[in-house]
Amino acid sequence: MEQDGLRRRQFLRTSGIAVTALATGGSVILGPDHAWAMTAANLDPHTAQTLLVMTHDLFPHEQLGMQYYAVVVDSLDKQAGADTAAHKLLVDGVARLDAAHGMPWVDLSDGTRDAVLREMEKTEFFTTVRTKTIGGLYGNPLVYRMFNYGGPSVQLGGYIDRGFDDIGWLPNA
Repeated sequence: MEQDGLRRRQFLRTSGIAVTALATGGSVILGPDHAWAMTAANLDPHTAQTLLVMTHDLFPHEQLGMQYYAVVVDSLDKQAGADTAAHKLLVDGVARLDAAHGMPWVDLSDGTRDAVLREMEKTEFFTTVRTKTIGGLYGNPLVYRMFNYGGPSVQLGGYIDRGFDDIGWLPNA
């Protein structure tokens, strides 16, 4: 019964996101299992999809679903909406990725995509996407759990007072 409730809630959340995005003129990219949706109000679907694959290729983690990378793309989309120079940088950067082999970058093999990214490492586009991915991915409290990280403890007095002696994998003395 609980499983059915989760399915209904997930459906309502996903469809609500999609309807809101379409009503505001954004584009929607559904996950492969249609359990999540990424909306892009300022970037076209191809640019958003390319950035989604790029963020995953930069920091691939098997235990993370693409929805965590979509949070990063959403942040890039908002940045593009607030700053025309950032919008141009992202669109032009994706165009350069596509132009590297004369076809959409996302359609290239993993190794070829990696080689194209390595050629672009020194560009402002690459640095912008990489920096946003580091902050958006590893600063996300939902991702902390995937890596068994308890999160920052400064506001709680530091690790001396929280978690210093609670490791369970050492034998008791």
